[in-house]
Amino acid sequence: MKKDTPVVHHLKDYQTPQFDIVSVFLEFDLKPENTNVTNVMQVKNLNHASLMQLDGEDLELKSILIDGVDITQKCEQTAETLQIPTAGLDTFELNITTSVDPQGNTALEGLYRTSGNYCTQCEAEGFRKITYFLDRPDVLTLFTTKIIADKADNSVLLSNGNLIESGELENNRHYAVWQDPFKKPCYLFALVAGNLECVQDTYRTLDNRDIDLRIYVEPKNIDKCDHAMASLIKSMKWDEERFGLIYDLDIYMIVAVDDFNMGAMENKGLNVFNSKFVLAKPETATDVDYEGIEAVIGHEYFHNWTGNRVTCRDWFQLTLKEGLTVFRDQEFTADMLSPAVKRIEDVKRLRSNQFPEDAGPMSHPIQPQSYIEMNNFYTMTVYEKGAEVVRLYHSLLGEDGFRKGMDLYFERHDGQAVTVEDFRNAMADANNVDLVQMHQWYLQSGTPVLSVKTEYDSVTKKLIVNCSQNIPKLADKFPPLLMPIKIALYSDDGNILPLHPYEGDMEKIVVKGHEAILKLSHKSESFVFEKIEVEPVVSLLRGFSAPVILEYDQSNEDLAKLVTFDSDSFVRWESIQTLALKEITRNIAQLESGQALELSNEFTTAFEGVLKDSSLDNALRALALTLPEMTYIGEQYQQVNVDAVYHVHRWLKIQLATKYEGLFLEQYLQLNKLNEEYHYQKTDIANRKLKNVCLQYLMLLPHQIKLGEQQFNHSQNMTDVLAALDSLSHTDSLEREACLESFYRKWKDDALVLDKWFALQAASHHIHSLAHVKELVKHPDFVYTNPNRVRSVLGVFGRLNMLGFHQPDGEGYHFLAEQIMKLDAINPQVSARIVAPFTHWQHFDGERQTLMKKALQSILDNDNLSKDTYEIVSKSLSLS
Repeated sequence: MKKDTPVVHHLKDYQTPQFDIVSVFLEFDLKPENTNVTNVMQVKNLNHASLMQLDGEDLELKSILIDGVDITQKCEQTAETLQIPTAGLDTFELNITTSVDPQGNTALEGLYRTSGNYCTQCEAEGFRKITYFLDRPDVLTLFTTKIIADKADNSVLLSNGNLIESGELENNRHYAVWQDPFKKPCYLFALVAGNLECVQDTYRTLDNRDIDLRIYVEPKNIDKCDHAMASLIKSMKWDEERFGLIYDLDIYMIVAVDDFNMGAMENKGLNVFNSKFVLAKPETATDVDYEGIEAVIGHEYFHNWTGNRVTCRDWFQLTLKEGLTVFRDQEFTADMLSPAVKRIEDVKRLRSNQFPEDAGPMSHPIQPQSYIEMNNFYTMTVYEKGAEVVRLYHSLLGEDGFRKGMDLYFERHDGQAVTVEDFRNAMADANNVDLVQMHQWYLQSGTPVLSVKTEYDSVTKKLIVNCSQNIPKLADKFPPLLMPIKIALYSDDGNILPLHPYEGDMEKIVVKGHEAILKLSHKSESFVFEKIEVEPVVSLLRGFSAPVILEYDQSNEDLAKLVTFDSDSFVRWESIQTLALKEITRNIAQLESGQALELSNEFTTAFEGVLKDSSLDNALRALALTLPEMTYIGEQYQQVNVDAVYHVHRWLKIQLATKYEGLFLEQYLQLNKLNEEYHYQKTDIANRKLKNVCLQYLMLLPHQIKLGEQQFNHSQNMTDVLAALDSLSHTDSLEREACLESFYRKWKDDALVLDKWFALQAASHHIHSLAHVKELVKHPDFVYTNPNRVRSVLGVFGRLNMLGFHQPDGEGYHFLAEQIMKLDAINPQVSARIVAPFTHWQHFDGERQTLMKKALQSILDNDNLSKDTYEIVSKSLSLS
């Protein structure tokens, strides 16, 4: 166990900064193992403080000067701070020189060198690994940056803002000076230097300025930037049209690097990206990759206003910028592709990843109240649940009301570091409504449960919708949430019914056309509709209007009807998923009691109906025909029977494949156009989705394996190649081995494509999956210093390989724990994320619980454990 228990930071302890850094001039003399950083700050002492404490880690201190006088000997230095005497100083110039080792920085925080290029990552608290500073988001300052480097190794020298000067120096060295005209916190600082090439374009803004757009990549990747550039231009146009937000600098730069802990970083004017979210061409990137690039490019661009121009007061406010910007990028992707498909995919991601997080030891509100290591709170809760809470504002206020709130938010807070309350107040004041209750969404952890019961009176023609809310782990000790519940009513034959709220409920029921929003604001509440001429089929929680677990005992007959005719795509998909979940849980009970497994007519009829319904969007059909994920099935149980879930899930897929082989094959052959040119557009994406879902089912039948091999060998795009290889990876066949080897030989020199090869095998439910994963970490192309490669093997194995990770003898747990300890010494951020599957140990059977806790304890017993990993492991074990 760690010898020194790390410090816990609390929101309640927040205090305003005692010093204002008016401006800073940074000079970097770049050298691989010994980079000198000179930091000249113009400082105001706001409260006549006698001591200034700066943050700094892993720095070699050279000198400290105040107004030109060396005071190095008068300062006190610890492992994480530098204390400078400031008694009697109101304004002063502080000059600090330090040295850092970019080459040895495997944690990839601060300034580091990768593949011969220099790069920075400062969010959340990486700037303190570059120089001593007030490393907190509420200290905004003007940055000027001078970069000096050898020209042979660093033809490009980049930083934030606009280039104001550059020139040649002796000994084949050169320099560049960048100036950012906008105040920003130090977490938005960026520097990049190396031998990079760029693709360029121009965007004309609404206010008729031409913005220079540049994407910098390694020379070998210059042919993979077209989609990223197109996505950037789409993002800029969309943000102007949707929110009236115009870009503010003269240049916008993106840099792609292979070794990066995050997806991307929104540094002002100089975004640094994981190359995974920039590089694409049809031969190397899938539809999912293309969509991911478009979404992440949009996300980081949208941060220019929601994150940069208006930033966070402290890190407890992280969801202020991330939840809001995720909502914005979700809306962007929906507008670029299919709103219905996007909404369903976002809900699937939330349920499979965030709901389990809410139920585990790392459960926290979207505004955490405490943390040990801030990097651990870049979570699905802060991002994805945070986006759902922003969506609640949108649902309650409507598009126009939400836009009014956004406009007021920027009008009030441009250039400031603010809080989630400031955002809420802008929404409320712009619309003259009381939204104080919304703050409970920011304070409460755990996924709310919405319980609904409906009563129909055929005599009075009234429908009563009884709603109640609870958060199970809080029992009754929680203030109720404000929850918009979208509802519609149908007749048995699919006609949508007019809605007439009871007069006394008009303030809490908002009718828009044939849909209503029920504003649930108490723990229990009833909503009454009148003049409902027939007993209705209820369409509930339309569009997933609140991030809740819905408990509504709806009959299989009504669910089947909604699958057939509901106009809300989410409810249509949700209804068949509910039928599938009922089918699976019923058969798990059969298996556990020793009874035979069997298909029900209700589920197969609904499934067949979707398979045959060519009027449905093919992407929606693909989603509807895909069974619930095993992780989501497991979430339905207090203690999950891993073996039963896997067995029944696989059994059901094989039964469906066998029963509907002819229909799957017919649909597959109709859509399988091997020589068709690849296009990233809605219809083609939908067709590929459905085709590959059909292939997935067919490949469960041994005599259809050749179908996957044929698609693998003859497809011209990575989407279809990878879909075939994915299906093959789960088989125990000669074709599997041949195709995996062929794929490796072809793509071994393309790091991003090779990540896919590693990930497929790490997720494979092959009978020898654990042995295969153990071999993968010994593979010559597996490296612990590349986060993408680590995530593609160890991250995928723990999250997705139900058979290998949860082996009854605990060998999967032991293996991953060993890997985590090895990785923790190299990159604590990545190590901490790989631990996540262990945190749900209470969710499994007794023997597995014991084995998982033993693995966690072995990690905690490591004397040199990082605070990143310590926080997660210690919180997990504290539940025992």
